[in-house]
Amino acid sequence: MARKLPLDNMESWFDQMSRQFEEAAERWGAGFEPWTPEMGSPRVDVVDEDDAFVVTADLPGFDKDDLEVYITDQTLAIEADHSHEAEETDVDYVRRERSHRSVSRRIRLPGSVDEEDVSASMDNGVLTVRIGRADTISGGHQIDIE
Repeated sequence: MARKLPLDNMESWFDQMSRQFEEAAERWGAGFEPWTPEMGSPRVDVVDEDDAFVVTADLPGFDKDDLEVYITDQTLAIEADHSHEAEETDVDYVRRERSHRSVSRRIRLPGSVDEEDVSASMDNGVLTVRIGRADTISGGHQIDIE
């Protein structure tokens, strides 16, 4: 009886893994689809400028009154909630359409921030938040040991 070597089945393993990745890609998509409100998390860009971090978030269909933006412990939180109700009355017919959309995102910023130096603006569904960087201790402080 011939003894099988561990690597004899490697090609079939690679074929199986390849098929599984292809099936997963078909189920989940390629990952490059445009953001839609149903996805639950808006797409963001974070830019590290010399004196601040600038976060830009795409929030189509939301107004600035729908948003809550706050910063805690070097983390920026963006929450958006929008409800809409329309009622249409016709002869013996009433139609009511409702929609509710809610998204949120937490972004851990890559450096210390000054929570007092924050500004935000909203333009055509794009939120821009500018967060000032905190001053870093340059020389440090020596601690005497008793």
